[in-house]
Amino acid sequence: MGKSTVLALFKEFGAITISTDEIVKLLLKEKDALKKIENLLGREVFLGNGSLNTKRVADVIFHNDNLRRSLEDILHPLVFERINQMLDEIGDGEKLIVIEIPLLFERGYEGRFNKTVTVYAKKETAIDRLEKQGITRKDALLRLKSQLSGEEKISRSDFVIDNNGTVEEAMRQVETICKELFNEAKKHGNNTGSRKIK
Repeated sequence: MGKSTVLALFKEFGAITISTDEIVKLLLKEKDALKKIENLLGREVFLGNGSLNTKRVADVIFHNDNLRRSLEDILHPLVFERINQMLDEIGDGEKLIVIEIPLLFERGYEGRFNKTVTVYAKKETAIDRLEKQGITRKDALLRLKSQLSGEEKISRSDFVIDNNGTVEEAMRQVETICKELFNEAKKHGNNTGSRKIK
């Protein structure tokens, strides 16, 4: 859908941004997480040097919903733990923090956040973008199938960014949302309570 591109735009407008994709990349190099993944998926998802073969993992989990969910159950608590560590470092104040979260609605995480933003792209646009990343059309369709429809996400979001057009068009939408959220942050200041994500 272009979440990473939109996250970078939020940063340009002064938001503090956290990418869970980047957190997962770090976790997938750590022994504890790798051991749990090996216990779940077996040794065949690893390369000879001991690192994870992420393409092989994707092949396995997007063909097996139970394994995909079990892998999420391993990684997601670790991701939220890291997010909380980062929020502790950021501290309090009139700050706008934007966290990129795949599967927000699918896993029922939306209640952990003050506001939700859905980045939306048409199915064909999303498939084209995945193909440009080297993912086959068949695998792209499997990935999209594992998510809620765009319409469902939109109906449950506070804000929506239509990411079917140019970066400039997305930028204008991000700017509007940033202005509103920065105003809200100013109103609440330090009274927003703990930033811990449960």
